Amino acid sequence: MDDNPLDDVDRSILHQLQLNARQTDTEIAEKVDVTSTTVRNRLDKLEGTGVIRGYHPEINYEEAGYPLHVMFVCTVDPNDLESLAEQILDVRGVVTTRDLLGGERNVHVEVVAGTVREIEEIRNELAGLGMTINSSEIISETQVQSWDHFYPRTGPDADQDDDTDDGSVTDQG
Repeated sequence: MDDNPLDDVDRSILHQLQLNARQTDTEIAEKVDVTSTTVRNRLDKLEGTGVIRGYHPEINYEEAGYPLHVMFVCTVDPNDLESLAEQILDVRGVVTTRDLLGGERNVHVEVVAGTVREIEEIRNELAGLGMTINSSEIISETQVQSWDHFYPRTGPDADQDDDTDDGSVTDQG
């Protein structure tokens, strides 16, 4: 979407998805003040261009029977990061991997498990991939919020829909 940056309608739709990704196109359309067809067309475009990469549940692992939630802080040769990412995600218990841009501790691996023994097995498997594990931290709680830059903007054209999606023009003035 570099050639066609997000407009206020796109940002409003993204904001609504961050608040509740289970909303229907019609529910989002009512809040954004466009048609459900416009919402569907915009979502298809945002998904097709990779702006939206998926819809994922937020899981309380402890309630799901996995009380141990651990972050491994690791060092990996930067030249090996890309090839290791998929291997790291294939390790049973790994839920997230984050590559950091700088520094020695350049990979964070988030894992969940039911027992300390399982955590040790995951640690050993990660080390077997050639990673140096610098530390492991128990995660007690994670807080997430919507990125506020997707919140609808105000301005003279903030209430206008464009006609590039479905041929309709919405005039709220």
